[in-house]
Parts: sequence; C-alpha cells; structure tokens
Amino acid sequence: MPDSDKAKLDADFAELYRAHLKDVYSYAYYRVGNHHDAEDLTEQTFLQAYRHFERAQAESDGRPMRPWLIRIAHNLAANLYRDRSRKPQTPIEDSETLSAMHTTEDLVEGRDELARILEGVKELPDDRREALIMRFALGMDNREIARAMGRTDGATKVLLHRAIKQLEEIVGRAGQIGGR
Repeated sequence: MPDSDKAKLDADFAELYRAHLKDVYSYAYYRVGNHHDAEDLTEQTFLQAYRHFERAQAESDGRPMRPWLIRIAHNLAANLYRDRSRKPQTPIEDSETLSAMHTTEDLVEGRDELARILEGVKELPDDRREALIMRFALGMDNREIARAMGRTDGATKVLLHRAIKQLEEIVGRAGQIGGR
C-alpha cells in the first residue's frame, strides 16, 4: 500500500474514532457494568476495527460505520462474559450516567421508578437488554441496531417491542410490590 493511501486510511480511521468513541464506550459500559472493563472493551473494539477497517470501509458502500463498531463491541462483550462466566463486577446504579438517555424524562418520574427500571433491565434476556441499550442509551435507529446485532429490520422491531413490553411488565410488578 502506498504511503499516501495508508495516510488517508489512518486519517479516516482517526475520524471514525473521534466520531464514535463516546458511543462505543457507552455501549461497553452499559453492557459490562463498570468503567475499567468498559475502557478495556472500547480499546479492544477499536484495535479490532483498525485491523479490518480497510475492508469494512470498502464494503460499507457509504453506510454508517457505527453499527459495525457496535457489533464488534457486542461480540467482544459476549466473549468476555463467556470467558468469565459471571455477572458484571459492579451493578449499574449510576443514575447520572443514565440521565443521558434520550427518553429518561419520559420514562422516569422519580428515583423509585428509575431503580425499578434499572433492576428490570437486568432481568431481561441479553438480546433484549442490548437492543434497549442501543436504542435508548445510544439513540441508534432500528436499522443500525439490526446491522449491529446481525438481524433483519423486522426482527429488530419485534425484539425492541417485546423488550419494552417485558420491561414494562417487570417495572409494573416491582411498582405493585414496592407500593404496598
């Protein structure tokens, strides 16, 4: 590869890194539940992305690269869990981090409900929890989520619908128990 092509590729990757570092870290944090592992996962994601960037750029056909990055992070997180065979070391209870969620104002009317939502998210199956993280914490649209999870748009829409319904049921049950 000529030096000018390599320089262009490196400049394009640096731009991708700057544009998506926050999203990849946010996804990793919500997925693994602590800052140390999220930083490691983010670093591994971008290292792997760099190794395959030229091919991915050529195959992207102008489509956004964020779903590709999130899919890498998703796969690395799954490997991390498989390797460790355990839950995150610290629970996700940082309400300040969640305040960045686009729909927090709509979903949460107080600390009790926020706590019920956080606990409810933990009870969801992995694919539903990840779809909700991508949708509400990262603001990804259904098509981006579908690409990141390797699903069709229709299957992703159904997954999100079921995840929201299940979360509403869990939070509703917790509200009834807590409200008595």
